[in-house]
Amino acid sequence: VIQYIYGKYGRERAALAATVITYGPKSAVRDLVRALGVDPATAAALARALRGWRGHELDPSKWPEDGVDIDAPVVRRLIALAGLLVDFPRHLSQHVGGFVISEGPLSELVPVENAAMPGRTVIQWDKDDLEDLRLLKVDVLGLGMLTAIRKCFALVQAFHGGPPLALESVPREDPAVYDMICEADTIGVFQIESRAQMSMLPRLAPKDYYDLVVEVAIVRPGPIQGDMVHPYLRRRSGQEPVSYPREEVKRVLDRTYGVPIFQEQVMQLAMVAAGFTPGEADQLRRAMAAWKRRGGMERFEKKLVDGMRANGYEEEFARRVMDQIRGFSDYGFPEAHAASFALLAYVSAWLKLYHPAAFTAALLNSQPMGFYAPGQLLRDARDHGVLLLPVDVRFSDAGCTLEPRPPGMAPTEEELRHPRKRHGARGPALRLGFDRVRGLSAAAAGAILAARRQAPFASARDLGQRAGLTRHDMEALAAAGAQRVLERARTRPFWEGGGPCPPLRRAPDRVREG
Repeated sequence: VIQYIYGKYGRERAALAATVITYGPKSAVRDLVRALGVDPATAAALARALRGWRGHELDPSKWPEDGVDIDAPVVRRLIALAGLLVDFPRHLSQHVGGFVISEGPLSELVPVENAAMPGRTVIQWDKDDLEDLRLLKVDVLGLGMLTAIRKCFALVQAFHGGPPLALESVPREDPAVYDMICEADTIGVFQIESRAQMSMLPRLAPKDYYDLVVEVAIVRPGPIQGDMVHPYLRRRSGQEPVSYPREEVKRVLDRTYGVPIFQEQVMQLAMVAAGFTPGEADQLRRAMAAWKRRGGMERFEKKLVDGMRANGYEEEFARRVMDQIRGFSDYGFPEAHAASFALLAYVSAWLKLYHPAAFTAALLNSQPMGFYAPGQLLRDARDHGVLLLPVDVRFSDAGCTLEPRPPGMAPTEEELRHPRKRHGARGPALRLGFDRVRGLSAAAAGAILAARRQAPFASARDLGQRAGLTRHDMEALAAAGAQRVLERARTRPFWEGGGPCPPLRRAPDRVREG
């Protein structure tokens, strides 16, 4: 998506915003160790002392336990300088997807530079600078799940035929999909596959799309820190009454049972209850995002509380809203953002339910992504009735593919009746690709495919000769069992691939990365 924008508008008119990377305690100490020429022993002791450190301020009191002499002049100087460096800009990085697109050349408006990644241009200012200058920034999310869904659609169409699938053609509001989600059967599903989300799903029990929007947004540091999760769950289940101090507040919070879940609701509350203008509400939003880094919430707190009291609201309500706003500084979701993510969550859940083989293959072909390792994804697919076929030099492609179930491997009646396995049991088998073979390079996999297109392989020796494989490649294939069908014994490919066979190239002394 990012490169598409560069291609459509040109690098002279489109560029990513920068992100200012600031010093934390650990990075400050690491750079100061080099700058001050600290001796290796002290540097190693400091590294041990900072291992696992997650705080925002240095605490040298326990450093002596790791062998650091905190009274040494160089260490005392380092501690003093590190305190000055924390939060100071260290370097520029590129924003994950914040674009500025202009009508004319961007270089006439802002300073630009080439990014480290080829084909990309970066503005030397961050998003806050751009907002101060009233330059529009468009966020483009480069999500791995979009790639996985696209690949899954292609696999489904290639195997089953019919019209191509698209996001808009996936059936909406399927009760079976929500039943699966409520059971927390969501390994691989976008945004709701983490352990925290899985523990929330049976409690919130999403039954429609908007429930899923809330689910995506509520398991975030902002709502959790602002004590919004439990009140929402109690009110949604009828365990706690929902009340509103005023009708205008009800209009803002009615859809979330009186609990502000989204950033937009906080902004609307500030306007209807405290008399903020739209511009002031937007400044509040920006202050929420930057409060932990730069402060600045104090002036809004006074204006918000005083404004609510002046409009007749109880101070307790005003203080509670302020506490929730502070929670949003720990990352709260905009509603539009959550709605977009919820759509991908629903579509990926639908694919997992009805096309588990294609869904798993697409996830594996889109790695790295998500919370789970390939082995866990494969175990989950097998638990859903998918037949897994091993890597085989006769049939495998570069990535995972779908195949009809081989003769004699039809699903059992029990699998066909099992509510979790029936769709996978009725569907195709999943053939593992060469990218699942540890130590086999992409170039070697491509050579195997090219040679196989010419003629089937007669033996392991024929495979190695025609594909020009190294001993390392042959051993990787043999270890994975990918060529065992070419020989009667699994150990013979080792002998053929590793023996003194002139046509087979030996691997270089330095082992290639697979």
